[in-house]
This record gives sequence, structure tokens and C-alpha cells, in this order.
Amino acid sequence: MKIAMWSGPRNLSTAMMYAFGARTDCAVIDEPFYAAYLAMTGLNHPMREEVLAAQSQDPEQVAAMLVGANPGARPFWYQKHMTQHMIPGIPRDWMRSVCNVFLIRHPARVIASYAEKRENPTLEDIGFAQQAELFDEVSGWGGDPVVIDSHDIRDNPAQMLERLCDRIGVPWSPHMLNWPKGGHKDDGVWARHWYGAVWNSTGFAGPEGELPEVPRALQPVLDAALPFYERMKAKKI
Repeated sequence: MKIAMWSGPRNLSTAMMYAFGARTDCAVIDEPFYAAYLAMTGLNHPMREEVLAAQSQDPEQVAAMLVGANPGARPFWYQKHMTQHMIPGIPRDWMRSVCNVFLIRHPARVIASYAEKRENPTLEDIGFAQQAELFDEVSGWGGDPVVIDSHDIRDNPAQMLERLCDRIGVPWSPHMLNWPKGGHKDDGVWARHWYGAVWNSTGFAGPEGELPEVPRALQPVLDAALPFYERMKAKKI
């Protein structure tokens, strides 16, 4: 079984990859379309050259790999994907062969966290519009994609991860609640720029506090992202 988890950046996505990676029966992969996305857009992300050198820049090759054999012949393969990477020219037909799950987070939290690592994020950078588009596309294929909110996971990791596993047909494992400090062997090369907090963690950090204040200059991004988030939130488990 292949589990494609779709979110924007700064969305608990790495912690979720670590949770699945802590299972003995599950392989993981970290943002496999990142290099193709950078090559096709020309965007100047942190560690751009390292990312381009570390992954295939051919999106067709990446897509074929994602529906191929699970690494190590493990029963489950968790694929961490960024919705903003799915630009025109990145294939989507392969998504019909995987279990698609959508991970959401309030855009105020996403924007505040992203801006600490890369200044002046745009709506395109944070993936909310793309996430809703992908959800609609998968739904149109006749599926019933699962939506899970990072806020709920932080509030009660055991309950929400067990619920997620039940919905997607994966046996629940309490191993998902903890992982070794220091990162995962399958982290992308960009991890040292983006993953500092989760590298220092051994589990989910606990309930989130009040929503952060978004700088006035980024308020239009928040306003544009909120309707997409609210629409996805209405579908969450």
C-alpha cells in the first residue's frame, strides 16, 4: 500500500513522516517532486542547488518510481508530498494508484512559520489553493479522500493517528507516537534548513496555542488562503 500525504509547507508534515517512519512495516520518502518543481519554476529556494543535485528532475521518472515497488518490500510506503509542487507538467495520473490523504493547518500558523525560514511567502508558496484543487480532482475520480487537521493531531496524537489508520486501512501502531531525536535517514537534503524543530523532537509537541499574529504585509495571503482552508476543514475526520 502507498499513502500519499498532501499538505503545504510548515504543516506538521515532517512530524507525520517521522511517525510513519517509526513503524517497522513502513518506508517513507520526503518530497520527491521538489527538484523537478525547482527545475521547472526556476524558483530560488534555500539550498536550491543541493536539492537539484539530490533528486531526479524528471517528473515522469519520479511518478513511475512512486507507483513502483515499495522500498525494502515493506507493506506500506508513506510519501510526503507538497501540494505546491504539483504545477502543470507534473503528472497526476499516478495518484489514482495510491491512497491520497490531505493534511491541513490553519494558514495563520503556516504563514508565521514559513516566514521565519523564507521571507514574504505568497499564496502559491504555501499550497492552499493547490491542495483544494488536488482534493477536488481525487474526489472526482470517485474516491473519498481523507482530510486530517494538524491541530487535532497535536491535541490528541494517539486518537487522531489511530482514526487515520482506521480510515485508510493501516493497522494502528503506538510506535507512531515517538521517534528518535536527530532526524530520519530518509530526510531530504534540505532538512538542515527547514527541520530544526522536528530534529530536536521525539514526538508530537502537544496542543497548539493561540493563533499567531500575521504581519500586515502578509494579511492578503492569509485572506486568500482562509477560504481554501475552511472548505477543506469541513471535510476533516
